[in-house]
Amino acid sequence: MTQDDQIEISVLGAIADICAKDWDALANPTGGRPEDPFTSHRFLKALEDSGSVGVGTGWAPRHLLARLKGKPIGAMPLYAKGHSQGEYVFDHSWAHAYERAGGRYYPKLQAAVPFTPATGARFLSDPNHRDSARQALVQGVVQLTMQQQLSSLHISFCTEDEAASGEAMGLMHRTGQQFHWINDGYCDFSDFLAHLSSRKRKAIRKERAVAQAFGGTIQHLTGDAIQPEHWDAFWQFYQDTGARKWGTHYLTREFFDCVQETMRDDVLLILCERGGRWVAGALNFIGRDALFGRYWGAVEGHPFLHFEVCYYQAIDYAIANGLARVEAGAQGEHKLARGYLPVATHSLHWIADEGFRKAVAQFLEQERAAVDEDIEILTSYGPFRRGGRDPR
Repeated sequence: MTQDDQIEISVLGAIADICAKDWDALANPTGGRPEDPFTSHRFLKALEDSGSVGVGTGWAPRHLLARLKGKPIGAMPLYAKGHSQGEYVFDHSWAHAYERAGGRYYPKLQAAVPFTPATGARFLSDPNHRDSARQALVQGVVQLTMQQQLSSLHISFCTEDEAASGEAMGLMHRTGQQFHWINDGYCDFSDFLAHLSSRKRKAIRKERAVAQAFGGTIQHLTGDAIQPEHWDAFWQFYQDTGARKWGTHYLTREFFDCVQETMRDDVLLILCERGGRWVAGALNFIGRDALFGRYWGAVEGHPFLHFEVCYYQAIDYAIANGLARVEAGAQGEHKLARGYLPVATHSLHWIADEGFRKAVAQFLEQERAAVDEDIEILTSYGPFRRGGRDPR
């Protein structure tokens, strides 16, 4: 590469500092519906425009852009973080250990989609410059971490291929696990059930029957079918869940208005109506090959309705629309009995302090072995029949 061909790295203080066309050409270079909508310009802009990230949130945009002869060839959704909330790759123990030793862990840099534990590209790139863009982004983000005298860099829920590339460039590789439902060419939900053991099949049928007898109807809404009243209802569900799980909610009410304006075709709302009012619901985002379950909430308690709306209705939608999988979010071994199997997730890390970096590297090596073993054991306990389909 000649001097004239040097890749230039710049930091964007807002996603609006780059036009949507240029960003999305890197996030979704093949066009059409993206693999996932979360790194799209419209999703990241909805977070910023709504105040869900930015001033006062602990998520300060520092998006990285790589240009070659003035043309964008790579980008990274990046934030300066003042805490470890909303990441789902937990490093609280690292922060506590470093601070007990007299270090300052925050702020740090986080390459991620805020509040979104979904695997996707973090090294966005022009396919014609993929390797050079990745190398430039890694070098650029590590250099930024050092220049700002920050403790560490974390790249969450990257792809397995990106994890391998990052590790080869000196970043530390961490694995975790989630539970995903995989569509093995099922023609309908009954066909899926026929591949489960008799006991699991009967349990799911019972759960669905009880849930669907809650006294109302379940509706799937997407695109223009979603109206303001639906977001008003879902906002109540989201607030209730956020208050119980985190003590507060990450997203603002305005975020859902932004989604309605620019992303309604990327959304599947599953809402439950009873007695003339909305009583429960789940928000999903639609990718090219996957349905991504994100949030659930309810203002009434009904047995198994959570499983029905979040897991079984999502499977129904995926089968009907030819999607390859359902990603139902972080954690939850209870998903295993409902046909969601463990899969590995990946993240990359760089720590400035050499001694602390070595200690974390040793921990990650042990953790990876434990995660691999856990996935193997949990898979063996999965609900699927060993002998294939049972039509009963």
